[in-house]
Amino acid sequence: MMARGFRFLHPRDENGDVVAVTGISLHDGVIDLLQLYGEDDAQAVRMPADEADIFFPRTVLWRTSGPAADVIEELLHLPEPAAAHRVRRRELSRGGCWVPARPGRQRWLAASS
Repeated sequence: MMARGFRFLHPRDENGDVVAVTGISLHDGVIDLLQLYGEDDAQAVRMPADEADIFFPRTVLWRTSGPAADVIEELLHLPEPAAAHRVRRRELSRGGCWVPARPGRQRWLAASS
């Protein structure tokens, strides 16, 4: 997945324990988000790149959940984003998004080209 532009973070709770393995790919005006909670518990979502809170997006373009292998397979086989979202990407000046890493801390994730 890293070869496909995903970057991985490991958000932690207030005790420092990993909450999920989180993969994020920002490309072509969309954000693809993968959250792995366990072998049989994963979810993925595609949203517009201008979402303010990627963990609770207001607009969802696609979503799935289930066993990790199935979710990853579906995510990797998504079609290219619609032309409307590619245009929006050109209009975005920020070129990335802030992602929570642990309580009180965020990390900047730059868009891939």
